[in-house]
Parts: sequence; structure tokens; C-alpha cells
Amino acid sequence: MDCPSEEQMIRMKLADLTNINSLDFDIANRQLTVFHTDNHDQIFQRLDNLKFDTSLIDSVTTDNYTSTSDNTSRERKLLWQVLAINFFFFALEITTGFISNSMGLVADSLDMLADSIVYGLALFAVGGTMTRKKNIAKSAGYFQLTLAIFGFIEVIRRFIGLETVPAFQTMIIISILALIGNGLCLYLLQKSKSKEAHMQASMIFTSNDVIVNLGVIVAGGLVYLTNSKYPDLIIGTIVFFIVGQGAFKILKLSK
Repeated sequence: MDCPSEEQMIRMKLADLTNINSLDFDIANRQLTVFHTDNHDQIFQRLDNLKFDTSLIDSVTTDNYTSTSDNTSRERKLLWQVLAINFFFFALEITTGFISNSMGLVADSLDMLADSIVYGLALFAVGGTMTRKKNIAKSAGYFQLTLAIFGFIEVIRRFIGLETVPAFQTMIIISILALIGNGLCLYLLQKSKSKEAHMQASMIFTSNDVIVNLGVIVAGGLVYLTNSKYPDLIIGTIVFFIVGQGAFKILKLSK
């Protein structure tokens, strides 16, 4: 449970079980507490089908159970803000990536789009039927996977072909702006001081994006020092691989 898509995957897998009262995620320790009635066999079977190496820690009776109230409206507004920032930088990076001939920026833009898809999936699917949620996940997953495949093909073409060296200035400047954008997202998420699992997971997701931004900045510096296209193509390949992994995780939601 180290990203929003895995938490969403679990929630959707258990969504139609009427004997579940609530789910309490502990992202840091990779643990899930399920408050339910009846036996836990069907719950465990569904979790085990996700292939997350599920194991039962304990099953106890809870007296005087009461569900905790949430701040759904405030958290929804915050996630909309984070979604808007991610989508803006997706548009900025993919545009400047093609203009500057940088696959690192293009790949980073798709990583931003992947974040937008995950946040949007959670927002748009709220209150919908299970069929609708699965259809949204399937469409988003295939779209993201298609982009990753085209990205890999383009990287291979540029490795083989005689491509011009990317504009390292644009790579560094735009990546710094994206880094600021992700830093703002991280600030907004931390400022909420929410202990909810999906908010904690969003912070982890955004922290990973900061690492990707730094990687593109380093690649831009290496392009300048070596006057070579290869640092840009290498970071692009790494990020496209990350985007592809995210696509497969989202596709699991539709099963």
C-alpha cells in the first residue's frame, strides 16, 4: 500500500461486501484493519487475489464500534487543487519537451499525467456504481499504458537515429518549475495534517515525483557537460518504465 492506486485497488475489491463497516489503512506499516460483521473468509480471499502477499495478523472482537467522521469535503477540495497543479505541469512539460527535443521532460509530463489519472479516478468515481468505477479504471489504465509504449518506441528511435542534443536549459528550467509545483502539492497535503490513508498515500506519491524532477534536472546537467543526447534518453526510459508500472496497477482495478 505505497501509492494511491493500491489503496484504491483494495477499496474497490471490497466495495460490494455488505458486511464491511469501515477500512483503516496504515500506509507506513503496510497494514489494513477491517471492521466487519460475520466471518472474514470472503474478505481475506478477495485481498489474497490482489497478490499483495496478504497475511492475516489477527482477528478480534471489537466492542462499542463507532465509525469516525471524516472531512470529505475539505479533502476533496484539496485533491482537486493537487489534480489541477499536476495537470497544468503535464501540459507544460509535454509541450516544452517536444519543443526542446527532450524525452526526459516528455516522460516526466506523463508521470504528472499518471498522478492526475490516479487523483481524478478517486474523485470522479466517488458515489458511482462498481461497474462505472471499473470502466473508468480500465480506460485510464489502457490510456496510460499506450502513452508509455509510445514513449518507449520513441526513445528507441532516438537511441538509434541521429537526433539533435536536447536543449538542456529548457530541461533544467522546466524541471525546476515542476519541482516547485510538486513541492507546493506536498506542502498543501502536509498542511492538511490529515491522517487518512489516501491523503498519506498522496504525499508518498508526490514525494516520488520530486525525485523524478531531480532526476531530469541532473540529466539536463549531464547533457550540458557531455553534449550528448544519452543522459536525456536514459532518464526518459526510467520514467517511462515507472509510468508503465503505474498503468498495470490501475488496470488491476478493473478486474
